[in-house]
Amino acid sequence: MSGKKSNYINGAWVEGEGEINNINPSDTNDLIDTYSNASSSQLNDAVSSAKVAQKKWEKVGIEKRANILNDIGSEIIKQSKEIGTLLSREEGKTLPEGIGEVVRSGQQFQYYAASALRQFGENIASTREGVSVEMTREPVGVCGIISPWNFPIAIAAWKAAPAMAFGNAVVLKPASQTPASAIALTKIISDQKDIPEGLFNLVLGGGGTIGHQISGHPDIDAISFTGSVSVGQTIYMEAAKTMKKMQLEMGSKNPLLVMDDADLDIAVACATNGAYGGTGQKCTASSRLIVHEKVYKDFIQRLIKSISALKVGHALKEGSQMGPVSSETQLHSNLDYVKKGKSEAKLAFGGNPISLDTPGYYMEPTLFIDGDNKSTINQEEMFGPIACVIPVKSYEEGLEVANDTIFGLSSGIITQSLSKAADFKKNIKTGVTTVNLPTAGLDYHVPFGGRKASSFGPREQGTYAHEFFTHVKTAYVSPGKIN
Repeated sequence: MSGKKSNYINGAWVEGEGEINNINPSDTNDLIDTYSNASSSQLNDAVSSAKVAQKKWEKVGIEKRANILNDIGSEIIKQSKEIGTLLSREEGKTLPEGIGEVVRSGQQFQYYAASALRQFGENIASTREGVSVEMTREPVGVCGIISPWNFPIAIAAWKAAPAMAFGNAVVLKPASQTPASAIALTKIISDQKDIPEGLFNLVLGGGGTIGHQISGHPDIDAISFTGSVSVGQTIYMEAAKTMKKMQLEMGSKNPLLVMDDADLDIAVACATNGAYGGTGQKCTASSRLIVHEKVYKDFIQRLIKSISALKVGHALKEGSQMGPVSSETQLHSNLDYVKKGKSEAKLAFGGNPISLDTPGYYMEPTLFIDGDNKSTINQEEMFGPIACVIPVKSYEEGLEVANDTIFGLSSGIITQSLSKAADFKKNIKTGVTTVNLPTAGLDYHVPFGGRKASSFGPREQGTYAHEFFTHVKTAYVSPGKIN
């Protein structure tokens, strides 16, 4: 297949319009491939074919549907090294992280293969004598999936797998920055001969063009989006005009609270992993480190020692612990935040771009200390290897600071106190929280999502995916008298 034939519509790979150069952020001299965007008419073709295919797919028996999804998952895992290498090459996360993401994507399809067999309804007694009540679930229809660049295959998978498991068709628009991973996923799905043509479609294009058209398309019944708050808000406004179901996962400003009774070895390991794993380009990254004053200096000294030992390098090079930033634009954004941070807190480590053997978008892991939670770097999502330490005098103050943000995705506390851990779990205003674990990292079989400006709509993953990808129908039945 030619690189330019990068759109998959109605069961065929087709060339679009224009060109997208996919550049390796670890080595900007490395052109992965050149791809083409879908046109407006091609998007319409994708949606039309999805609408027809969905009617066929929902009639496919659940066991056959389960077998197909399981085969997809198994094949993804089988190709995990190859696809993981491609993913790391185009996104910049280290090779172990890239392979791990691909394996997780395969596990998503295997999990939802089993879920296809568990589409249970309910029977409930009516308040009216002689009447029965049945509740069943039905597919939503055509689902538009808009996936981000930071987990270019995992997030697409955990949206597409339940959509297909519950009888829906998919139109996937991945981030323009990472088309190759989405194409790799689509190739595996397209090889399944028992899937109706048009059930799964891939359309490349920018958010302002193809993404905008998906949001407002009258024949798309639901939108599942992961990305920034500003784009999510735009999608919300567009999709609301046609009363679509919406699932929006957006920004974060995740706190990690380190208490005076914390095991500091655990605290430093969790902060290093949570703030700098994946180059800090995770929606669950710990960008605010809220530390009790009694352990403040000791924690900072240990953390600086930990992050200074991190090996920044080419994503595919053995031994690299932190890869490059994903793009030139993101690098410039990160460095702008470093500049702002210098006027708001004390730069304790890093903050500079790095030159290595290959030209790439490398920067040092960066740590600010003595921060004020009201400052820009502690309120805006930076999405890079940058964290700020904020001192607090008590658990109560720490909890207040942790909740003092418009976001509410993930959070964590490091403590040996059962009472503090229990109180934190109850009173932190996030959708995900951890105790003595990094804020980044989650299981694929349980719900994921946030609160406040971080999320809108039903949760993703696990059994909770039913809520978004199906409609509930309530049927009242009066059987009448036996003749």
